Amino acid sequence: MPSSRQTGSARARGRFGTALAAALALLAALGGTGAAAPPQEAGAEPLREVMFVGNNWDGTADVIASRGDFARVGRVNVIPDREERMREIHLDPIKLAFFLGVRSGPGEGHDQFVDDMYATPDGAAMVVSRPSFADVVSLDLRTGKVNWRFPVAGYRADHMAVSPDGTRVAVSASTANTVHVLDIVTGRQLGSFKTGDKPHENVFTSDGLLWNMSIGEVTTALDAPWLDWTKGDRKITVVDAATLKTVRVIDMRERLDAFGRGDLSDAVRPLVFTPDEKKVYFQVSFYNGFLEYDVATDRITRTKVLPGNPATSPDRTTWVNDSRHHGLSMSPDGGKLCVAGTMDDYATIVDRATLQQGPLVEADKPYWATVSGDGTSCVISESGADRVTAIDFATGRRVATVAVGDHPQRVRLAHVPADWTGPAAH
Repeated sequence: MPSSRQTGSARARGRFGTALAAALALLAALGGTGAAAPPQEAGAEPLREVMFVGNNWDGTADVIASRGDFARVGRVNVIPDREERMREIHLDPIKLAFFLGVRSGPGEGHDQFVDDMYATPDGAAMVVSRPSFADVVSLDLRTGKVNWRFPVAGYRADHMAVSPDGTRVAVSASTANTVHVLDIVTGRQLGSFKTGDKPHENVFTSDGLLWNMSIGEVTTALDAPWLDWTKGDRKITVVDAATLKTVRVIDMRERLDAFGRGDLSDAVRPLVFTPDEKKVYFQVSFYNGFLEYDVATDRITRTKVLPGNPATSPDRTTWVNDSRHHGLSMSPDGGKLCVAGTMDDYATIVDRATLQQGPLVEADKPYWATVSGDGTSCVISESGADRVTAIDFATGRRVATVAVGDHPQRVRLAHVPADWTGPAAH
């Protein structure tokens, strides 16, 4: 279990350096998701910027406008090979056991058919991680057919990230404590590395590193603070993005204890870097708030606790996959944070300098937060209401809402052919 940027091009040689620096900063601010417009070759098909919305329980991905009214452009069936996959699963007792385990555990009684999605650099395909099918597939956006399929190690695929140049995709194989790095066009594995227990979020940074956050076991009912040790080995593994060799391991347990918050879980959930990549803001399991981490000094420097909803059950075992708040993004200038208060049913914009929150925007189990294509809004997925909502960074107010499929979670910026309206609907 965790975004977006856009810059104007330079109009004169003297302004090129400023524009390039701004582009790199925006990319870094949102974790290097590779959503910036890909370079266009001569004669290449013109592309349109959109957002992919993964409808986890539905097995579809909605494609919506990346700004303005965020209207839906089309829909992709991400499980066109469902019958074939189900035959394989039912013929293998171990695969079937894990498939049913995903349904009863993180799926909350539903199959998890889409976790994360990105577009290939040419906008021709959507690459999707499918938890219940334990794989990553590339889908042709014109025909809806599978281009390639990569079964991950173990029995569940999770969060992904795309390299800044858009050519590689990293995917967490959560039951195998492994991250695979694939060629986004061919699906060929370029390498892999080991992580802590249950790898989750992946983030590429502009300095050539790839960060992975392992969250441990989140599906047990052993959620009391004194049983935190049962959750497993949770850590941040930082590797060289080219060689995939580990260059740093960060144990947030030690940093939390040093900060005086030994009461908090060290399971790092969504995180976001500042544009200069000097600070990280991150959420942890069971916490209605977030923390600030200074990369150079390797210490936690601030924390922000956000309001609890009186209607939220105090029973931690009822919080989805140990998430109290799950979803975090940052405005392109680094001045505002957007926080999805998942179990408290709201989202809010927080001033990064003062940590003062804005209005609490009512939302139904918001589960992700990213940034609109023009950088003016935070876009959250309301997994409990089957919609996405845009919140203005400047005012903290809702500016648009659009209906999507069943249980939306990840929302990613992408590019598709300019005339695309979708293959056949699911």
